[in-house]
Amino acid sequence: MNRNLEEIATQLDALSPAEGLALIATLFPGKVTFSTSLGMEDQVITQLIASNNLPIHIFSLDTGRLFPETLDLIARTEAKYKTRIQVYYPTTSSVEKLVGENGINGFYDSVENRKSCCQVRKVEPLRRALAGNEVWVTGLRAEQSANRSDLKRLEWDPANHILKFNPLLNWNFVELVNYIEATKIPYNPLHDEGFISIGCAPCTRAILPGEDPRAGRWWWEDSKKECGLHTR
Repeated sequence: MNRNLEEIATQLDALSPAEGLALIATLFPGKVTFSTSLGMEDQVITQLIASNNLPIHIFSLDTGRLFPETLDLIARTEAKYKTRIQVYYPTTSSVEKLVGENGINGFYDSVENRKSCCQVRKVEPLRRALAGNEVWVTGLRAEQSANRSDLKRLEWDPANHILKFNPLLNWNFVELVNYIEATKIPYNPLHDEGFISIGCAPCTRAILPGEDPRAGRWWWEDSKKECGLHTR
């Protein structure tokens, strides 16, 4: 990160999430995009963007294996904030090839197969969505997992050749829930059933009391709980 970006990062560290989003939108006009998976963090960021009329594009990835509740939340969110969330899909030919080679649920068979599925259904559509932008806003929080504990609010993502801004990085789970309740943000009803981190339906389960928040993602694996979107 060059000196100018280091100065921006220092500025951001002193700002609230809403103020940080406004600064980023001002510094990179028309080149800031936000990826929402409709999780609690992302719903907060959507509310901040919409309520402050910030010129930040919002998109989501529909993998073709999402929970119905997640898809319904897209519609509810658009209606509440009178905005449109652009949805990106995996290419048909890539999905057909993947399923033809590994089977419809081949991701259960090996870590390699699961990562191939994530690559086709998430990573490739993400790259299309990020193309032409300079800043990628995400809902990552340091508290979510050990892999994310040393993230910075603004950092360079070498895999996607883009700056990544994490406005809620230092929020804890209690702050998150309190803000959602106070501002009446629509959220996925699966959260009330123990689903903390929600991804594709076949790859997500509710967690047990005391379990790590990411324990419900790819629970049959011992590997790091990441899909490839946030490779470091």
